[in-house]
Amino acid sequence: MDFELAWLLWALPLAFALGWVASRLDVRQFRRDQKEPKAYHKGLNFLLNEEHDKAIDAFIEAVQQDPDTSDLHFALGNLFRRRGEYERAVRVHQHLLGRADLPKDERVRAQHALAQDYMKAGLFDRAEDAYKALAGSAFDTESRLALLDLHERAREWQSAIEVARRLEGSGTGSFASRIAHYWCELALEADAAHQTEAADAAIAEAREVAPRDARPLLLAGERAAARGDPAEALRLWNTLMSVQPASFNLVARRYAASARAAGKVGSALERLRSLYEKAPTIDLLETMASLESDAEARQQLMLSHLREHPTMAAAQALLASRSASAPGADGSPPATAALPAEDATALRQAVRRAARPLHRYRCAACGFEAEHYFWQCPGCLGWDTYPPRRLEDL
Repeated sequence: MDFELAWLLWALPLAFALGWVASRLDVRQFRRDQKEPKAYHKGLNFLLNEEHDKAIDAFIEAVQQDPDTSDLHFALGNLFRRRGEYERAVRVHQHLLGRADLPKDERVRAQHALAQDYMKAGLFDRAEDAYKALAGSAFDTESRLALLDLHERAREWQSAIEVARRLEGSGTGSFASRIAHYWCELALEADAAHQTEAADAAIAEAREVAPRDARPLLLAGERAAARGDPAEALRLWNTLMSVQPASFNLVARRYAASARAAGKVGSALERLRSLYEKAPTIDLLETMASLESDAEARQQLMLSHLREHPTMAAAQALLASRSASAPGADGSPPATAALPAEDATALRQAVRRAARPLHRYRCAACGFEAEHYFWQCPGCLGWDTYPPRRLEDL
């Protein structure tokens, strides 16, 4: 009797424990644990071997076996996006968002994936709405950066300014230069619409945000020259020469025109010579030559540059100067005088054609080349990625 009582005392707690464990065993979860790793790892193996088609087939099979597996849905959606099948990727992630039992963090993850699908598909309006829905989530910073990119693509500069300021306020980094670019873009749009006061206000904002950046100073000088105030243009460009000497190359020729209009050729030439000694470029050389009144001094300047920097652009500038010059005071003929006129012309054209590709600017980020300088690269859309020097001067 004592033995049976003792056995019952041990058996009852054991039976209770077994019942408690059994009540919590989820056969469905057990099947998932048995099936998901095998299918998931199979798909990953195909993916690592760059066998995308087989990887997709494996993930689709796994999802069909267990439609509630969210990780497999994410893997499948990402594969579709990488392959450019954006419509299928959207359907996968929309299906996830339609599940009522999806945890909050998984829902946010699906929302972010859907926004990426729209972005890659070029559906920018939908992408904007999807990214805005991520405000305050774990993807808040990433979504704001994506919104900034969207506003830039759409040239919505005022909206871009607001997003950039929020990013800067959240400690993401400094966006002062980009905000200054946005204000400069607004100034150009206002000028095109003949809204002078709005353009002036935008330039003032740009200079306040980034007082040492090149573009606001350069643009302010251009506007001063355009309204017939060469002295103010020179003042602004002299400041540019001091704070951003490399960027002065972009405005060197217009600087010479304003110096002549303001009657300050001598002081301008001195400043240009000082800058040229520190960083000689073909733009500074040609600008100094245009301000030099003495033909012999002008040609000597170009010849000295050619000796120190034997480039096609320097040779072209020297030939053009010599061909336009009359014989020197000592009766010396131009450099091409020994050649017949037709041969001399052919020589100049050949040098000009050979030098033309080297007059371009090249993006330091993506290598996109252009004859004109861009503040935002048309290729990679990066800001300030073009060095303000031509290829020959790099």
